[in-house]
Amino acid sequence: MTADKNAFAVSAAEREDMKFKVAFIGAGSIGFTRRLLSDLLTVPEFRDMEVAFTDINADNLRMVTQLCQRDIDANGLDIRIQATLDRREAFRDAKYVINCVRIGMLEAFATDVEIPLKYGVDQCVGDTLCIGGIMYGQRGVAAILDFCKDIREAAKPGCILLNYSNPNAMMTWAANRWGGVKTYGLCHGVQHGHAQIAQALGRDKKDVDIICAGLNHQTWYISVKVDGEEMKDKLYPLMCQADFAKDENIRLDVMKNFGYYSTESNGHLSEYLMWYRKRPEDMEKWINYSSWIQGETAGYLRVCRESRNWFETDFPNWLKEAPNEFIPEKRSEEHGSYIIESLETGRVYRGHFNVMNEGTITNLPDECVVEVPCYVDGNGISVPKVGDLPLGCAAICSQSVWVQKLAVEAAVHADISLLYQAGMMDPLTGAVCTPDEIKQMIDEMLVAQEKWLPQYVKVGEIERAKERMRGPLVPYRPVKGFALQEKTVEEMAEEKGKYRRLASEASKESVK
Repeated sequence: MTADKNAFAVSAAEREDMKFKVAFIGAGSIGFTRRLLSDLLTVPEFRDMEVAFTDINADNLRMVTQLCQRDIDANGLDIRIQATLDRREAFRDAKYVINCVRIGMLEAFATDVEIPLKYGVDQCVGDTLCIGGIMYGQRGVAAILDFCKDIREAAKPGCILLNYSNPNAMMTWAANRWGGVKTYGLCHGVQHGHAQIAQALGRDKKDVDIICAGLNHQTWYISVKVDGEEMKDKLYPLMCQADFAKDENIRLDVMKNFGYYSTESNGHLSEYLMWYRKRPEDMEKWINYSSWIQGETAGYLRVCRESRNWFETDFPNWLKEAPNEFIPEKRSEEHGSYIIESLETGRVYRGHFNVMNEGTITNLPDECVVEVPCYVDGNGISVPKVGDLPLGCAAICSQSVWVQKLAVEAAVHADISLLYQAGMMDPLTGAVCTPDEIKQMIDEMLVAQEKWLPQYVKVGEIERAKERMRGPLVPYRPVKGFALQEKTVEEMAEEKGKYRRLASEASKESVK
């Protein structure tokens, strides 16, 4: 990835030249903010950087700041975190802003997955596509455009926004197209699938060269090379025999039918397509309960609730554990710190980021956001041309792109007709529901999410949705789903180590 950071000395003058500010919005994220900050402070030149945290939840902001400041102090750095509920103050003079918010928090998230169950739409996550992702995008796009306004007015000119929030493609699309801030969407799905492919090939990950291209959470490993030999056409039987195969039956079924492995795990992938979750009687063959990500109904919501409850209960014990060490061996694979390192020091980094297409994938629309290989150095972020995706992969992505475009345009313009159309065109939602059911479901979700949808309130669409919900209504067709029981804090206390790890890793977004 990068050169050994301890292989050279850094002079005081060099450090002074590299002083800059990074602001985290949604800094109350349970484990993600701490991990990203540790990654950044592993870079020797960054040990004098300025750090600002902002969040709307004062308690989470206080706890995460306390943990991170303790890490900084233990590593002997002279950095004092600026923690504030005022995001413009956090953004002031920032060169980089890292976004990891969850708009509406768990309260709104619950409506993304629980209301659709009344109409027969069963989601595992509901934050990227399907009806949950579409509605999450309505909240997120409105918020990120406000963030961009504050960045333009308060941050340094040319400030870069690194977006980790979902729906990643929609948020990144809106920020670039309408927000006026150069934005890159970041995700770790490519790295995880890369590790699986290397495992199936019996090689170290560093020895397996990949090219991945597509949409966020629908990205395809279109080239897999070992010692210069292309292995993609030999990969399927090896993946089927790997230790992880029993937990990847949906991904492998898609690979069998379309020829390429996808970045996304079973539960996520199942809700982006029309085939695996539309008939409850068939779902058991695709879902197992070894982990929520195998497809459990509303599994991510359950884990986020448990993690929030456990973090709040267990926080005093976190303070008793050893602080994070800012050393290369403990640096994560999250792209954010490597991008900033490359831009500031000139060291070259290659990763897969979400960017405006602009001809990079030639058989997807130029205006959409694609996840593709990128190179970073002191000159900026370069995006090589990928060319055409394999036709079947492009067909799957094309269907999703139009859902995303309808949803983004709906969010920007508060256009309920486009919002209805996004729901109708979504593969799983459209496979389960009629147009009238989809429109009523969206109305019900608009009403439930009123306080996070200012653009729809402003044009009167929420009030009109309330009136329509007074009847007559189409009948509900509820499904029970395939859910595990949410664990209590007392139950989690019996497996402290496991749930402390989950609380740290469960979310890249603030889940207050």
